[in-house]
Amino acid sequence: MAEHDPEQGEQQEHYFSADPAVPFERESFTAAPWGHEMTFETGSGVFSRGHLDHATAVLFRELPPPVQGQFLDLGCGYGVIGLAIARAVPLANVTAVDVNERALLLANDNARAAGLSSRFVACLPEQVPHGQVFDEIWSNPPIRIGKQALHELLLRWLPTLAPGGRMVMVVGKNLGGDSLQRWLTDQGWPTERLASSKGFRVLETRRG
Repeated sequence: MAEHDPEQGEQQEHYFSADPAVPFERESFTAAPWGHEMTFETGSGVFSRGHLDHATAVLFRELPPPVQGQFLDLGCGYGVIGLAIARAVPLANVTAVDVNERALLLANDNARAAGLSSRFVACLPEQVPHGQVFDEIWSNPPIRIGKQALHELLLRWLPTLAPGGRMVMVVGKNLGGDSLQRWLTDQGWPTERLASSKGFRVLETRRG
């Protein structure tokens, strides 16, 4: 579950399905988010199979890693953002959520392979304990689920931020990044643009 990647050749309706219908074929790739080389197992029916998508690459390039705390990777796919945080931040604990069960399987497999499963867990949204709070939420959000569904998703998870916490997102300009920034601010979630690169906006939403 993540933003559309123009290089992705598969039919995009599958990656935010709970149980993708396409046959499951795995494919791995290596990337170095924040300078830490990591190998990610991906698969058919999951966003950005076989490569790091452009939006997430912009996020890693434009922002330094966070410091420490409890993190939520919202719409985690096979776990790239959350696992990069867990690798770069020794004191981080990461919860990753997605509706795509195939993505969750891959994310947890990737965590075990990287030796990070003690500080990273991927699960369905309803499996996150009620009342759990996060210092930061990081996301390449699923813009393609539609504006209303996206708004509902963000309003569900933003209240899980601890006081003074923040949500960091990367959103394509042509997919409504600027209007999303205005909408969040109007909803009482002040949002600023931290960076703009290659047609993507990196947004930061703060909780007071």
